[in-house]
Amino acid sequence: MRILYHIPLSPYSRKVRLVLAEKRLPFEPRTEKVWERRPEYLLLNPAATVPTLVEDNGLVIPDSNVICEYLEESYPDSGLLGHTLAERVEVRRLVAWFDGKFAAEVSRNLLYEKSMKPASGRGSPDAGCLRAGYANLRSHMQYIGWLAETRKWLAGSQLSLADFSAAAFLSCLDFMGDIDWSLSPAAKDWYARMKSRPSFRAILADRVSGMAPPPHYTDLDF
Repeated sequence: MRILYHIPLSPYSRKVRLVLAEKRLPFEPRTEKVWERRPEYLLLNPAATVPTLVEDNGLVIPDSNVICEYLEESYPDSGLLGHTLAERVEVRRLVAWFDGKFAAEVSRNLLYEKSMKPASGRGSPDAGCLRAGYANLRSHMQYIGWLAETRKWLAGSQLSLADFSAAAFLSCLDFMGDIDWSLSPAAKDWYARMKSRPSFRAILADRVSGMAPPPHYTDLDF
């Protein structure tokens, strides 16, 4: 069986887990504490990042975007990149938005500071980073809400990788109770549709030692 090395609260890992589940591709998840720089793992992924997918035939695919592109090419029946060139551009634009801009402005200041930083022994959360993260989150929630109000799905009329990328990042923050869903009812409704999908079940079942998600985390109706 294919193996996915991941961290439960890694948005990039969650994106790949969601895509694998949506495409109904079985896999074995293995938690990898990348800060320990395990030599066996460095041989698979010298960048020491997650996720890394190892196929049955031994093919090693690192990086969430590389993995998702590989899965799209290998299993195109459940396509998540759109059909036209314009649709593919918009899906990739939004994936880049979350993987880059959202990650730098929000996740780096909240998820890393509150979860990854203490877990890796790099100290306590920085109050300034937390303030910046919460402020940036408000504007991002407004943008997600605008997308959800003006389109059926974030990138257009079809469910796409953009939805799973956004949901992966938001689900990690929601696990920590960091999202005020009253900021955007449209974003809340869209996310409720996402977490009601069968592919989301394993994500909602995640538990992290020393952390407890808020009651609404697993409530499909909030």
